[in-house]
Amino acid sequence: MAAPSFAAKTIADPVASGPSTLFLAVVSVVSLASDVLSKLWAEKRLEAYPGYIDVIEGHLAFTLAKNKGGAWGLLQGTSEALRRPFFLLVSIAAISFIVTLYRRLGPRQQALKWGLPLVLGGALGNVFDRLRYGHVIDFIDYRSDWVRSMNEWIAKKSAGHVVTDHWPTFNVADVAICIGVALMAIDMFTSKRGKKPVEPDVPVTVPANASPSPAEVLTDPAKPDQAASTPEA
Repeated sequence: MAAPSFAAKTIADPVASGPSTLFLAVVSVVSLASDVLSKLWAEKRLEAYPGYIDVIEGHLAFTLAKNKGGAWGLLQGTSEALRRPFFLLVSIAAISFIVTLYRRLGPRQQALKWGLPLVLGGALGNVFDRLRYGHVIDFIDYRSDWVRSMNEWIAKKSAGHVVTDHWPTFNVADVAICIGVALMAIDMFTSKRGKKPVEPDVPVTVPANASPSPAEVLTDPAKPDQAASTPEA
């Protein structure tokens, strides 16, 4: 009777670069340096009269702001003794999470490969501010009709919400974080983690009367006579 043999086939992923510590460091440092240098410029340039620079009149301007809270002024009125340790602990936890997640990236997760270092660099930029000043320096001031429309929609859902065309003042670190988070969201919908599905084992039937190959004759210990015999003339 023929004995089936099984051959498992695994389809490997296409060749792609995995997580690189150097890549993480370079992208994070570039985003961090951009944030720090832009804040140093803002401190020097915007503290003097008149205290602002119009970039696009009515829409975009640079003006110095010191945010003791989080995004949208979160915990702005909380005491310094509670607010500062809270944001430092949250930032440290976020940085640890980012580094851990980056080390586990698959070769196909290119969006996260860029997104996580950007978020890390931005987070470090704001942590640096909190350690140095106790607050975060913001200077990018933005206004737009779509911001007003969004606030009008929120006001319908939440009574007392202030309707304005002004977006909360932000900085380069916030821009890096937002881009990084957007890339993380893209990864959630597009990334295919891990290997492709493994094809099931396919039985290969070998006929009972099939002649053994030369390699089988030479290596099969159960058939020593076949290996030694030669055909008669």
